[in-house]
Amino acid sequence: MKLIPRIILASCLLVLSAHAAKRPNIVLILADDLGWAGLSCYGNDLHETPHLDKLAKQGVRFTDAYAASPVCTPTRVAILTGKHPARLHMTIWRESALNRGNRKLLQPVCVDSLPVKHLTLAEILKEAGYFNAHFGKWHVGRAESYPQAHGFHLNVGGTLWGAPQTFWYPYNGNSYFRDWRYVPDLEPGREGDYLTDRLTDKALEVMEEQAKAKRPFYLNLWYHTVHTPIEGKPELVERYRKRIKPDSIRKNPHYAAMVHSMDENIGRVLAKLDQLGIADDTLVVFTSDNGGFVNTCRLNKGLQVANNAPLRSGKGSCYEGGVRVPLIVRGPGVARGKTSVEPVYACDLYPTLLRATGLGDKAKEGVDGIDFTPVLRDPKAKLSREALYFHYPHYYPTTTPVSAVRKGDWKLLEYFEDGRVELFNLKKDLGETKDLSTTEQKIAKALATELRAWRQEVGALLPEPNPARK
Repeated sequence: MKLIPRIILASCLLVLSAHAAKRPNIVLILADDLGWAGLSCYGNDLHETPHLDKLAKQGVRFTDAYAASPVCTPTRVAILTGKHPARLHMTIWRESALNRGNRKLLQPVCVDSLPVKHLTLAEILKEAGYFNAHFGKWHVGRAESYPQAHGFHLNVGGTLWGAPQTFWYPYNGNSYFRDWRYVPDLEPGREGDYLTDRLTDKALEVMEEQAKAKRPFYLNLWYHTVHTPIEGKPELVERYRKRIKPDSIRKNPHYAAMVHSMDENIGRVLAKLDQLGIADDTLVVFTSDNGGFVNTCRLNKGLQVANNAPLRSGKGSCYEGGVRVPLIVRGPGVARGKTSVEPVYACDLYPTLLRATGLGDKAKEGVDGIDFTPVLRDPKAKLSREALYFHYPHYYPTTTPVSAVRKGDWKLLEYFEDGRVELFNLKKDLGETKDLSTTEQKIAKALATELRAWRQEVGALLPEPNPARK
């Protein structure tokens, strides 16, 4: 009689183990500052991205995917928690979170590090038996908010900094940014090592180890590329320099070279999944944290870094060029070779990935994102959400403090300095060239009311008048 409970217990453990083994692996690849038009499968006429193009043919490519913010840190915390950056009070990167500035409006003081009280995607997966590893850019806060504090077993390269001093070994110093920076855990290294390659090397090692152990894994492969400093491999820079003509829309061969290296390394990741025989059991997600950087990098002799055409503006702005990003998903249960026009954004990855792993009921806190699994299965499916919201109450070279809402084909921006609104019909005017706020006053008023109600509901921080600038 005493053997029966043990037999039952052993059987239960075997069932649980088998169930865990069936959970898909997750490889979440996040580019830094890569705009919507940065890949050839999104219409780029200069960049060569054959591996990402192939991934798109094997999965679902989203035409209307958005970051949660026009800058990096807020989108990253949205991916990790499923919560909107405005709700988290994390609407700007760490280094500027406490800086109110001295412009016409004082920027709100924000949270500079993701508090451990928030239940992250990695923590839920860890509890379910996943091995979690983070590689590359983190930029979610100080040491107390590093990946290890948010559910990752392994952290390679993730720090409080948003970018390296250089993409060449040893990746440190103070040559580009004013402070001394480094990328840890990539030693030993050699002269000539390129950061994007080395981060991929480390990720491939972990994939192989976990595949051999037959343990499901979740990898954050969050490249620093294509953030400044814009440094491509010399042979690739020359290759693209020869392709650029006087009438070319995109003219930065250094940036093109960085995109090329990123695509090559994603090809290495996909090849490793095939080699290990786990490609069919792995969910691969590729996206970016915000739109392309349209300013200059002093290393490139004044060349504009990215051109997001046909979208307007870029990083920092709530125009489409600042928030619309590429998104490609491939894996079990995902349609193959399809395109979806359904609007989704970074907050949605949290509930969607949890659903894919059978853990959709494990999120113990309310989230702002919604599960877009129905669209992955049928790209023509529609989601119940009515609107997407963006909130950037800060200054950037491309913008003054602003909020925005997209509802259907309509997009409204509200600027805090003067209270003006701008209204665009994205279906007819993707480049946001014709402000319809005066001719479509009823629509503009309704969207402005909804935007303000949303800000109040999430407790969004707002800029304030600067007494010194009256």
